[in-house]
Amino acid sequence: MRHIAVPYDSDAAFLAVAVPRVRAALDEGRRVLVITCATKLALLADALGDDAGRIDSRVSTAWYAHPYRTLAAYHEYTRGRRTLVINEPSWEGRSEREVRELIRYESVLNAALSAAATVMLCLYHVRKVPETVLDFGPVNHPLLLGADGEAASSRFVRPQDLVLNGDRAPLPEPGAGAETIRFTARELKRLRQSVGDYARAAGMDRNLITSLVLSASEIAANSVEHGAGYGTITMWVNGGDLVCEIADPGGALDDPLPGYIPPEPESPRGYGLWISRQLCDLVELRAEGGVLRVRLHLNMGHLDMGS
Repeated sequence: MRHIAVPYDSDAAFLAVAVPRVRAALDEGRRVLVITCATKLALLADALGDDAGRIDSRVSTAWYAHPYRTLAAYHEYTRGRRTLVINEPSWEGRSEREVRELIRYESVLNAALSAAATVMLCLYHVRKVPETVLDFGPVNHPLLLGADGEAASSRFVRPQDLVLNGDRAPLPEPGAGAETIRFTARELKRLRQSVGDYARAAGMDRNLITSLVLSASEIAANSVEHGAGYGTITMWVNGGDLVCEIADPGGALDDPLPGYIPPEPESPRGYGLWISRQLCDLVELRAEGGVLRVRLHLNMGHLDMGS
């Protein structure tokens, strides 16, 4: 994959970047996907004329609603195909946590799509994108597009080496009213029932309870199979989130990108954290004092999770 950061400052500059590259990609037989706001998609369609019908387009607010589902969608779109992707995430209105995870996702793309025959141009409107986000453009992209063409980024950091604010800080203690349950292999069914009961009693939307139960069950099963063979799950409500923390006294963090890279279809392992990142709003991991803690966050009433 050629992963390129593209700063720009106007609609005209957007078209100057996109139009010739889309046409060249179509001439090369590449599949083309463009993700940006509806206004720019309309401008691009007008500029492309008949060629507009030959590209795929998505509105950024929907495409980037959940970064790790976006990652999965890109993985599926580029698999086995020569592609051009021109994309522009929507940054407005996001919480600090959401911005952080979207920045992290942009870094993880370098590993997740490393073998893809893809050219990916990531657009940053320098007058609209937050300064913090702009600063990570050269960090998350090995290539930068400037007036003189593409150049290597001297600030590029490999995704396994990226450290964002708070990544190494201890996780906060569980909130008031937290409920803890110990589990072993024979008690996984009871654990699933307990998580579902707790979520219902807390007021979680019933359409989301299955996602939480499945995520918690996958992580607990990993603890049983690959860790100490037992552990604890602690549940509490934090603001609008229901939080589940699975603690495994025999676990370890031996994967530098745990759950970020989709497992190969024939792989018997690697699905637990991948599934949990797809289903939950946030997954945090810490290995401290010989205990691996996996903390799952899921908003209790967020129905439109994006795709």
